[in-house]
Amino acid sequence: MSRDTRGGGLLRRHRDFRLLWCGETSGKFGASVTHLTMPLIAVSTLHAGAFEVGLLSASAWLPWLVIGLPVGVWVDRTRRKPIMLAAAAVSLVLFAAVPVAGWTGHLNVSLLLVVALLAGAAAVFFQTAYTAYLPGILDPGDQPEGNAKLHGSASAAQIAGLGAAGLVAQVAGAVNGMLVNAGTFLVSVLCLTGIRHREPPADRIGLRSRALLGDVGDGLRLVVRDPWLRTLTLFGSASNLALVGYQSIQVVFLAESVGLAPGAIGGLIAATSSGGVAGALVARGIAERIGTARATLVFELGLAVFALLIPLSFAGAGLSLYVIGGFCVSAGVVAGNVIKASFQQRYCPPELLGRLTASISFLNYGTIPLGALLAGGLGAVLGVRPTMWIMTAGVPAAALILLFSPIRRSRDLPASRRAYGEPGPPLPDAEPVLPPR
Repeated sequence: MSRDTRGGGLLRRHRDFRLLWCGETSGKFGASVTHLTMPLIAVSTLHAGAFEVGLLSASAWLPWLVIGLPVGVWVDRTRRKPIMLAAAAVSLVLFAAVPVAGWTGHLNVSLLLVVALLAGAAAVFFQTAYTAYLPGILDPGDQPEGNAKLHGSASAAQIAGLGAAGLVAQVAGAVNGMLVNAGTFLVSVLCLTGIRHREPPADRIGLRSRALLGDVGDGLRLVVRDPWLRTLTLFGSASNLALVGYQSIQVVFLAESVGLAPGAIGGLIAATSSGGVAGALVARGIAERIGTARATLVFELGLAVFALLIPLSFAGAGLSLYVIGGFCVSAGVVAGNVIKASFQQRYCPPELLGRLTASISFLNYGTIPLGALLAGGLGAVLGVRPTMWIMTAGVPAAALILLFSPIRRSRDLPASRRAYGEPGPPLPDAEPVLPPR
């Protein structure tokens, strides 16, 4: 871990963090391009319907349900940087294959589904390894600033990516927009290669050879038994179901129900995503002023109510409703994630961080394909606008989990399990334990 404590921000004084930040920001830019371009390819080029677009979104997140838990074990058993490099390289190849298939006449919805599924699997490896890798290169005092910078830049990259995707789709076609995404993963590979930090071998961070199910159970037990982790994980699962539900059909909603062109869709979604930058900028200050637990309620519940403005949108002046609603939701989600990321990194024992990340992601991201499929199915049966009402109403409803939890009665989230009164989990024993149901 770096011990560089000279003055100045992390991006100026910490070379390894700067490279990690560049690589992660580049990848988030590419992900935002994909987020818009893949549905646009399906809708405008391949003439897919709402259900197929929902299925496309679900495919990108399905790997979290299938391989999310064992990936957390593998991340804790080996070095994280090679995993991130391999995942970024695989994503580069997959996204470059889409325009090649378009040029050769082999592009279809089935191919898009396969690319989304495999790229989603690569994202599972990258995100789990990256989350566990970050505390290794930053001192604990630098981690809140690091998380704020990473989440803020991710939101900024999302804005730029959505705008660029819409512009490229308008000028060169949605299929060619995937070349931009492939290029961002090349940048990510180059940045990760330049990081000098040397990770300790697995046997130096307290890991022992044992059954896979036992290691998976360690992470799941920590989430299930701890009231703070359990609350945040249940909230994340419910919130993601609603968030991704409406986001998976927002391109269809804006194109068909509101009547916007691809370039306008990209610009509008980029405008709402700017709320994420605002959320990252104010998260630390508000959390320090009123407390991390209270700030979590303000961001995740107070701002979530504005999601109900989104289905009211219509062409012309009515687009302001979409922007205000989406801006507030993005601000709340990113600010809440900044607080939650710093909490988890402080609260969890380092030797369990990969498994904890995978367990939380498995439960949080596991609802994402369900939300996308639910929105797609409801859109096909009820229509797109009624479905937007149902899914956006679920965003503030999910935050009620936080209101009826220890978070409501606290000013701050605990700094460690010992601060909460827990001795912390023991190191894994030799006998495998089946994960709880």
